[in-house]
Amino acid sequence: MGRNRHIVYIIIAITGLSAIYLIAFNGLEQSLPLNKFEKNITHVSLQQSDTKKVHLYFADKDHSFLKAEERAIFQSSDPAESGKTIIEALIKGPLESLMRTIPVGTTLRAFYVTQDGTAYVDLTEEVKERHPGGIKTELITIYSIVNSLTLNIPEIDAVKILIKGHESMTLAGHIDLRFPIKANMLLIR
Repeated sequence: MGRNRHIVYIIIAITGLSAIYLIAFNGLEQSLPLNKFEKNITHVSLQQSDTKKVHLYFADKDHSFLKAEERAIFQSSDPAESGKTIIEALIKGPLESLMRTIPVGTTLRAFYVTQDGTAYVDLTEEVKERHPGGIKTELITIYSIVNSLTLNIPEIDAVKILIKGHESMTLAGHIDLRFPIKANMLLIR
């Protein structure tokens, strides 16, 4: 009888442990959707933090100075990707009460950054053909591009503007575009 009692106790213990295991496993299984949900929340908030604030420089009402407009853009570890996004936002124009600096119809043909920190911005011919002209307006257009890139992307030190894949002497007859241009803080208000 003693031996049968031990076998019954072992069977009861195994059954009890199995029941505890099943209860725990079912509890874990029921909490998995919550954990997956929590992981998705974390993933979404990480994606939202993949944006960074930049200052895009547009003209004031008189086209005399540049004023910053803050925007949130997708943050990329590649300066060329960030640069493309900034130029495309400049081409679309301001969201606030500022004035556009790049003529309507202009598109970005190519954008790349060299190892020495020079960004090459290749724009379509509309940037030249539709430009209103004048030295001040030409300065504003050029430094809208240059300042928006160099002041927001640390890897970019200077900007070379190309038109339709080629070097151009000027944009509208006044400012020499043959050499890379650095930021001009004096035009910002």
